[in-house]
Amino acid sequence: MVPDSPYDRYLVSQSQMKVSLNRAVADPLFYFYVFTSDDQQGLIRQSTIQTGVPHINLGILRDIPVQLPPLTEQRAIAGALADVDALIGALTRLIAKKRDLKQAAMQQLLTGQTRLPGFSGEWAVKRLRDVARIQRGASPRPIDSPVWFDENSSIGWVRISDVTRSGMFLRETTQRLSTLGVQHSRPVGRGSLIMSICATVGRPIITGIDTCIHDGFVVFDDLRTEKKFMYYFLKSIENDWFRHGQTGSQMNLNTGLINRTKIALPDSDEQTAIATVLSDMDAELAALEARLAKTGALKQGMMQELLTGRTRLV
Repeated sequence: MVPDSPYDRYLVSQSQMKVSLNRAVADPLFYFYVFTSDDQQGLIRQSTIQTGVPHINLGILRDIPVQLPPLTEQRAIAGALADVDALIGALTRLIAKKRDLKQAAMQQLLTGQTRLPGFSGEWAVKRLRDVARIQRGASPRPIDSPVWFDENSSIGWVRISDVTRSGMFLRETTQRLSTLGVQHSRPVGRGSLIMSICATVGRPIITGIDTCIHDGFVVFDDLRTEKKFMYYFLKSIENDWFRHGQTGSQMNLNTGLINRTKIALPDSDEQTAIATVLSDMDAELAALEARLAKTGALKQGMMQELLTGRTRLV
């Protein structure tokens, strides 16, 4: 349900319902927020008819209770929530812009197309095997046996889900390996650079804990580059791996392909400077994303208070 506009007209299909409000007592924007609130959505889900295609009919919808404050209070509540929505929208657009700027910066800085002030000289082109010892992880078999795991262990077991929900650093894993499990996997110390090579391929991360990797990851040992520079280089080519990976039941990369991949390297000082610039951009993005999450939580709290009458504005 969206507020009506005198300039817009919509066709409603049989899978939708149109709610017509008495404007003398009901503000459309207020009821937009009512119907999108967690409480109201919960009531609607509870009233859904579970058939082949779950649905709700007009009779049920008409009987769902809705609190009706005075019109002036409805408008005040709707205005307050709309202001928060505007802030959320502005933050979302700013984050998208900052992400685009970071992608452009990675493309320019990691290829030498743009040089930071104070740096010059040629970059050396090498293969990844020339700057790291790339080793694949190992998996105990059968993988689902409980003997490999111990929730009280200090040694993590990296799954792709742990990596996809993390940023540059892996600080926790959902599973931990037993002593026997560690013996049948590949231990990786904290501060190691690893990368996924199966399913979600090409996702790099730096370990912030002692852990082990299974055969869906590789570790870049004995790095002869600045670690964060290598991390950002791998991030910059993450999407390119899909063009070269082997397909089967799921996409995967082999270590030969990774070893042959070329990287352009400036001297160590310039590597550090480039990594610092990109790290600062990541920190700014993380701060904005945290602010967006906090604002979203604030809106949910406001809806709980204002749409139930627990907090009054008028």
